Amino acid sequence: MSMYPDDNRYQNFVDLYGVNKPIIGMVHLPPLPGSPIYNGKGLSEVIEHALYDVNELQEGGVDALEIENFSDPTYYPHEVGPELVAAISVVSDHVMKVARVPVGICILSDPKASLSVAHAVGAQFVRATFFTEASVDVSGLVLPKPHELLRFRKFLDSSIKIYADVHIKHSAPLVKRPLGDSALDAKYFLSDAIIISGTHTGKETKIDDIQEAKEAVEKFPVLVGSGFRKESAEMIFKYADGAIVGTSLKKDGISSYPVDRKRVQDLMETVKELRKNIE
Repeated sequence: MSMYPDDNRYQNFVDLYGVNKPIIGMVHLPPLPGSPIYNGKGLSEVIEHALYDVNELQEGGVDALEIENFSDPTYYPHEVGPELVAAISVVSDHVMKVARVPVGICILSDPKASLSVAHAVGAQFVRATFFTEASVDVSGLVLPKPHELLRFRKFLDSSIKIYADVHIKHSAPLVKRPLGDSALDAKYFLSDAIIISGTHTGKETKIDDIQEAKEAVEKFPVLVGSGFRKESAEMIFKYADGAIVGTSLKKDGISSYPVDRKRVQDLMETVKELRKNIE
């Protein structure tokens, strides 16, 4: 059962990308102002790096982009600082000017800030790495406030989609619960898709976890959030409705390296072949 009077979230998901099983390519940003490893040189190099990756991803054929402050460890467990919101807004605005596909924003771990940036630059979705349950994260105890997030979205723009991680990598729920139950909660409390990942960035997502989540939420978008590779795509797509892909698209398969267009093309060729068998 859904609280939506007319639950079109699955169809809305497909319509946004125009294809089944969309691939969302990660735009991992270099260290930003406020990060412990920020170089203090301003945003010019960050923007250049982001636009390079965006071009490689789009020319390689991805269906969407996700901008993330990947290089800012450790991440805020709650509200990020204004310097980070300002920096990602500037970088994201540059990306939006060249984007030919839908764009999402992920500010770790502050989905309210992500919504603010998405609204300001015209992005279509945000990734909420924490959404419906308390978790123990590498940065501390995370206590999400979905009630505030949903009301804030309503205040800004209710069309911005919220993709919610469930049992997000680098963390664990404060109280151990079946993954399927957590996935169902994220669906019930008005997210637009859920994300299932491995234990760390680039680590493979367990097929059993994807299956458990999909069986719990049924006809509702389930995305894989880590470890997606062309070799495992067919097995993953038995259950998942799409994937957010970063590490396997980078040079030498290393998360912190620039995007490699050839790797993107190779992955997308595999995905397009798999799509031919989807009704």
